[in-house]
Amino acid sequence: MKIEALGVLFQFIGGLGMFLYGMNQMADGLQKSAGHRMQRLLEVLTSNRLMGVLLGAGITAIIQSSSATTVMVVGFVNAGIMNLAQAVGVIMGANIGTTVTSWIVSMSEWGEILKPDFFAPLLVGIGAAVIMFAKDSKKKDIGEIITGFGFLFVGLTFMSSSIEPYKDAPIFSQIFTVLGKNPLLGILAGTVVTAIIQSSSASVGILQTLAFNGIVNWQSAIFITLGQNIGTCITAILSSIGANRTAKRAAVVHLLFNVVGTVIFGIAMAIVFAMNPVLANSTITSVDISIFHTSFNTINTIILFPFANLLVKASGFLVPKKKGEEDENAPDQEMSRHLDARILETPSLAIEQIQHEIIAMGETVKDNLRLAADALLHNTEASAEQVYKNEKIINNMQKILTGYLVQINNHSLNDEQHLLVKNLFYSINDLERMGDHCENLAELADEKRKSGIVFSGEASQEMDNMIRSVEEAVDSAVAARKEHDMTLVRQVFRKEEEVDSLEEDLRENHMQRLADMECTMENGVIFLDAVSNLERISDHAVNIAGYVKEESAWSGSM
Repeated sequence: MKIEALGVLFQFIGGLGMFLYGMNQMADGLQKSAGHRMQRLLEVLTSNRLMGVLLGAGITAIIQSSSATTVMVVGFVNAGIMNLAQAVGVIMGANIGTTVTSWIVSMSEWGEILKPDFFAPLLVGIGAAVIMFAKDSKKKDIGEIITGFGFLFVGLTFMSSSIEPYKDAPIFSQIFTVLGKNPLLGILAGTVVTAIIQSSSASVGILQTLAFNGIVNWQSAIFITLGQNIGTCITAILSSIGANRTAKRAAVVHLLFNVVGTVIFGIAMAIVFAMNPVLANSTITSVDISIFHTSFNTINTIILFPFANLLVKASGFLVPKKKGEEDENAPDQEMSRHLDARILETPSLAIEQIQHEIIAMGETVKDNLRLAADALLHNTEASAEQVYKNEKIINNMQKILTGYLVQINNHSLNDEQHLLVKNLFYSINDLERMGDHCENLAELADEKRKSGIVFSGEASQEMDNMIRSVEEAVDSAVAARKEHDMTLVRQVFRKEEEVDSLEEDLRENHMQRLADMECTMENGVIFLDAVSNLERISDHAVNIAGYVKEESAWSGSM
């Protein structure tokens, strides 16, 4: 008997594991399949809070976890991508989107053909075949979705069959009777279980599995479900540790939203059950749980939506600004704050965010090129000093961005995202090398100034022309990286040809001036070194444009 009980326990744990794995696999496949559509969803977000609700529901329906969505929201707020007013709407929507999983679980009660043990093995087989034999990455993503869907239902079947022999056991009816009669105890049970699992979708799924076997009554299920909505907040609260004050407030808003809703619904349902004891003690189905779960989150959103600003104020009261707290927008904290690890939960959004920071690095390189040119042509000492300071910033940017890209690369990416991440690695290195050449130009400018070297009028004009062409090439390359515009890519290639031609002309003209005794060897060394560094900067600009061209060609072939 003990061995049988142990076997049942193993079967339930294995079923739970397959359920969680299937849910994660399905969400992973949906997320990779969504790709840049996730980025466009974020771009739709405006100060319109209703759009935020729709966005939160949409993203959560894709990734199958309100906890993950709220963690991302904490990351977005911490990174400055989203303000707290926008975050409130997304958090409300996330609570609605997470109910999709409960409807998937309850499908087995819709009809015989939808029962897990009927079609789940077929889904696993089809999905595995697609993953193994399909060559196209998008088809493999679809295979992951199908396989995850199948495993989810196989896990439900395992859990349900392990419980079925014991559905008439007195202990179950006693437990749920106690939980039903004591609302606070039911809410606490739901909160604790969900906080441990860190997924309301999973804990609701377990409750629905018990409901399959007719051992859960209405009053216990309602109060446990309310508690599950509070328990799911623990993930975002833990995630906010170490974040800035506004991000902590976003996590608190999530908690307040669910606590207020639980109080309202808890009191209302306690009154309903007191007036209708027959309903309270009757068994609940998994579909009934889905209906209540969706109704609770939708109605709660409708009730609290007009009071969103009050939730924001309440979060400010609970998470006040500490005395002497540093400014969250200090420049030396900006890039690290923007590349928040929480955003990695959705790699497509993390890639989008790091592209913005790479463009910021490109703008710093452009500034350094202009400063280096000013130092070289006009012997400006202050410009050269600023180049050295900026070069340290550029090197630090490279370390931060490269480290973040490594983290992104460790997540599950589709082929297009792998290509983009690879090219972003290369783009960062090219920008860093441009910065090195700008530093070289500043050093040449210092040497020129200290040695009293003066370029002839003709040499200065030639140098100025080449600098202008290189600056245009770099400007177009950074803009192409930002906008993925093939017109700008072609502009970079044209400017590179112009720079190569100018380099050849400048070398020949310089040799002629040497022959005519119009220039000294000392002048010539600095002049030619500067020309060489400028040409190398242009080469790196072409590299960046080439990556954009490769990405556009790949997208066009799909």
